[in-house]
Amino acid sequence: MKKVGYVFTLLLLAAALIRPGTAAAYNYGDFRSVTLTGKAWEALKDNDLEAVLAYTNKCIELYADAAKKMQNSLNDFPKGADEEIHGYWALNDVATSLFIQGEAYRKAQMKDEALAAYKQVVSDFAYGQTWDTGGWFWKPADASKEKIAMIESGSDLDFGDYKSSTLTTKAWQALKDKNEKAVIAYTDKVLELYEEKAREMQTGMTEYAWESPDAIFSKWALNDVGTALYIKGETLKSKGDYKEAKKAYKKLVDNYFYAQCWDPGPNNEKLDPGKGWFWKPAEVAQETLDELESI
Repeated sequence: MKKVGYVFTLLLLAAALIRPGTAAAYNYGDFRSVTLTGKAWEALKDNDLEAVLAYTNKCIELYADAAKKMQNSLNDFPKGADEEIHGYWALNDVATSLFIQGEAYRKAQMKDEALAAYKQVVSDFAYGQTWDTGGWFWKPADASKEKIAMIESGSDLDFGDYKSSTLTTKAWQALKDKNEKAVIAYTDKVLELYEEKAREMQTGMTEYAWESPDAIFSKWALNDVGTALYIKGETLKSKGDYKEAKKAYKKLVDNYFYAQCWDPGPNNEKLDPGKGWFWKPAEVAQETLDELESI
């Protein structure tokens, strides 16, 4: 194991010495890599650095050798059916474990340790991919490169779990805070990651999804890409960059017309049709375009 893994192991041993029996208390389940990374994600949500290290180091300890063999057999990211990509399970889960370690350290303000974990993803397990339960893969090496750049530049911008819903929520907050730089970063990331999926969802549609809230939410990529373009147009318009604002609005109207945006209403975080509602970003964007024609 490389220096980073060695340092992580020392940290775990130190924790065990300080609180005897703590490390042994962790339940590793069936010791499968997918189980260990799942537990690590939960520990990350709870901001439990010690648990994150326990689960991710166990995954690395057991599966790093297999992951390296898979990495060395590749010249690019595996493609094809989901089952084919899942076939590189050790590589995927070890890369994911190191990324989770980086996230845990970053949240704990341990920047040097975070950088070391992110850099090991990029240097040793670059072709690993992480499965999102929403139904797609993302690349922890690419995400790690962004995290490295953010830390080294002193930026506190955080893409979270990279889900389209997370990114659009952060974009809305940045718009509210009048943080133009953050709005552009979040909305561009939505477009980078999900525009292809959004185009697939838009293709063949002749009307807005309407049958049920679930039917509308099933168009998640289309909805979030359309919303991201609307938010981007709004921030560009607010700073007086009407030319670029028009581009964002027009792209929304031309390419993602059937996107819908869920507004939960005040104090309604969960789906409750009685309190929240859907609205249509493209229709509002077209109205704004008409207003901007004279400018």
